[in-house]
Amino acid sequence: MPSSWPRAPTGSRETRHLPEPTFEPDFLIEPDVPVEDDAADHVGPLRRCLVTRERQERETMLRFVVGPDSTLLGDALVFDVTATLPGRGLWLSARRDVVEMAIKRGVFSKAARKRLIIPERLADRVETVLENRIIELLGLARRAGAAVGGFEKVRERLASGQSALLVAASDGSEAEQARLRGHRQVSVVRPLTAGQLGAVFGRERTVHVSIGPGKLAGMIAVAAGRLAGFRPVEVAQEIATMAESGQREPQPG
Repeated sequence: MPSSWPRAPTGSRETRHLPEPTFEPDFLIEPDVPVEDDAADHVGPLRRCLVTRERQERETMLRFVVGPDSTLLGDALVFDVTATLPGRGLWLSARRDVVEMAIKRGVFSKAARKRLIIPERLADRVETVLENRIIELLGLARRAGAAVGGFEKVRERLASGQSALLVAASDGSEAEQARLRGHRQVSVVRPLTAGQLGAVFGRERTVHVSIGPGKLAGMIAVAAGRLAGFRPVEVAQEIATMAESGQREPQPG
């Protein structure tokens, strides 16, 4: 009578190997930090911050990408200030504390699904790059004839209604800035020192700059708003509030 037990397998036994993990080791990432693969967040005008999980307009945020250079220790993380570099973006809210928390929790590596080399003092580097971006935009505006510097020239622009944005020196006299602006409704940002503004115009110092209507005025206002998140609270709130009425920076493709 045949047995009802199933027949034992014959032949050699195959040794099965588990697939290699695709995430960073547990000791690099806190287990209570949810970082999801939000594919939908990469379509449309909004992006989700990897740390706060808040959705914001992309031009107001910080974009990071995995750089082309790699070593045995991992790939490099690159801050994409213009949000135009190829590759999938890793987005953060434009705040110093958010960048520092992203490093502490290892969210860059987890979101990228690979080990990343994080530059030292990343928040300070981001702040410097944002400052240089504003200097670059001011230079473009000056060469295009959209930016003028100096108290008298700015006053003439204001009187003629040809000023869409005022860029005032962060270390300049607030009373003088208020006197220059008067009762005119014009946005004001104070992202740079008089020395930094002066360098744009080939001078030692420039305290007052007027930006005429157009795309560059909006781009400078948005850039100043991003930089505000890396400054002391009282300065950041002032810059961010004043930049709110500026035109939005156009979205790259």
